[in-house]
Amino acid sequence: MSNELKKRAQELNVAYIGGGSRGWAWGFMMDLAMDPDMCGTVKLYDIDRSAAQRNEIIGNKISAHPDAASRWHYEVSDSLQDALTGADFIVISILPGTFEEMRSDVHLPERVGVYQPVGDTVGAGGFMRAMRTIPMYVEIGEAIKAYAPDAWIINYTNPMSLCVRTLYHVFPQVKAFGCCHEVFGTQKLLCAMLDKECGIPGVTRQDLYTTVTGINHFTWLTRASYKDIDLMPLYAKFADKYFETGFDEGGDDNWMNNHFKCAQRVKFDLFRRYGAIAAAGDRHLAEFTAPWYTRDPETVHEWKYQLTTVDWRVKDLGDRMKRSDDLISGAEELVLKPSGEEGHLLLKAVIGLGDLVSNVNIPNRGQIPNLPLGSVVETNALFGMNRIEPVFAGNIPANILPLVARHIYNQENTLTAALTCDRKLGFTTFMNDPQMASVTVKDGQKLFDDMLENQREYLPKEWFK
Repeated sequence: MSNELKKRAQELNVAYIGGGSRGWAWGFMMDLAMDPDMCGTVKLYDIDRSAAQRNEIIGNKISAHPDAASRWHYEVSDSLQDALTGADFIVISILPGTFEEMRSDVHLPERVGVYQPVGDTVGAGGFMRAMRTIPMYVEIGEAIKAYAPDAWIINYTNPMSLCVRTLYHVFPQVKAFGCCHEVFGTQKLLCAMLDKECGIPGVTRQDLYTTVTGINHFTWLTRASYKDIDLMPLYAKFADKYFETGFDEGGDDNWMNNHFKCAQRVKFDLFRRYGAIAAAGDRHLAEFTAPWYTRDPETVHEWKYQLTTVDWRVKDLGDRMKRSDDLISGAEELVLKPSGEEGHLLLKAVIGLGDLVSNVNIPNRGQIPNLPLGSVVETNALFGMNRIEPVFAGNIPANILPLVARHIYNQENTLTAALTCDRKLGFTTFMNDPQMASVTVKDGQKLFDDMLENQREYLPKEWFK
């Protein structure tokens, strides 16, 4: 490392917007602490100042841990301006609204027979979450333009595509990208396939070559290989073998007792239909098609994944709050361990500490030629010194293109509706989602109106004139 890079790595300023995030934020803090090549200051900003203050304590405890390889100073900012000023990197990880709005997103559509495993990206729930998220990202984008125009922005908030798209709409020169670990899980599934079916243990996802294409949570692998082994024909046999039973690696941590696990049956079905590897968790994939996998709770159970209820999320937050208390008080011993995410590695790459290829959500600059330019797509990209260069993925396969393109156009219309408070455009976009195919116009209008009313606190008043 040159002296200039060493100096720069010692002086990094990171703004963490949504500094009250729990769980993921602690993993990011541990990743930073365990990396000897970088240190600096992290400014935490959250509208819930007390939550940011708790993370300030935990972050500084992590940094002071005897096993830490670098030192980071965590401090709470009183304003977005203060957090952003002087930032080299900005991490955005917010919860738009409260669990009450999320309850409306996820569960109100059930009255018309629409069941959503997640409800934060597409469908009725994803649309309404976008309505309250986009105004927040307009504010954040304008603040970045004013106070940190040269900073790199990592977005982790859903709906991922629309969050990143909004930042570029507000500030076209923004250096923003969205990160999601869903593809990692599918790459790990391919490693498990090599172990179980081919007797090749010890392969890591980083050992694979995969061509990533599509949009966030509806990503696809059109090529996959390990050394000189083409994994696509192996996966075809794998999908056929485990289509009925599902595939898991045994143990107690399976789809029946973990809301985030699945038996891969949705993935296998999509491969058998379309000939490419669907590369996200089944809970997300199921929301992008007609209700083949989500028609009712019994159907969901047959496909061997779970509907993640808001009641479960409330309980999970309580558990994480308890853990936060225990980490602060010392009742739980702080143990440093890597999160498995790549955020800190991407930071290193763009300051020149080693190139890295990873999947990322950025505007389409031709990496997927048959999708609209400017739309936010997910492909591999090369991260290097002050640059992100998308890797050419080629055309989306013709049979998958209509599935993906429909959502891209819906997302563009969702952004326009949110920016203009256009109820007519909003409703037609809301109803154009494939999950709403069996809902009557009358029932859909009532649902739209009721769900929009439940967002009133977070929406511009022009929606209700």
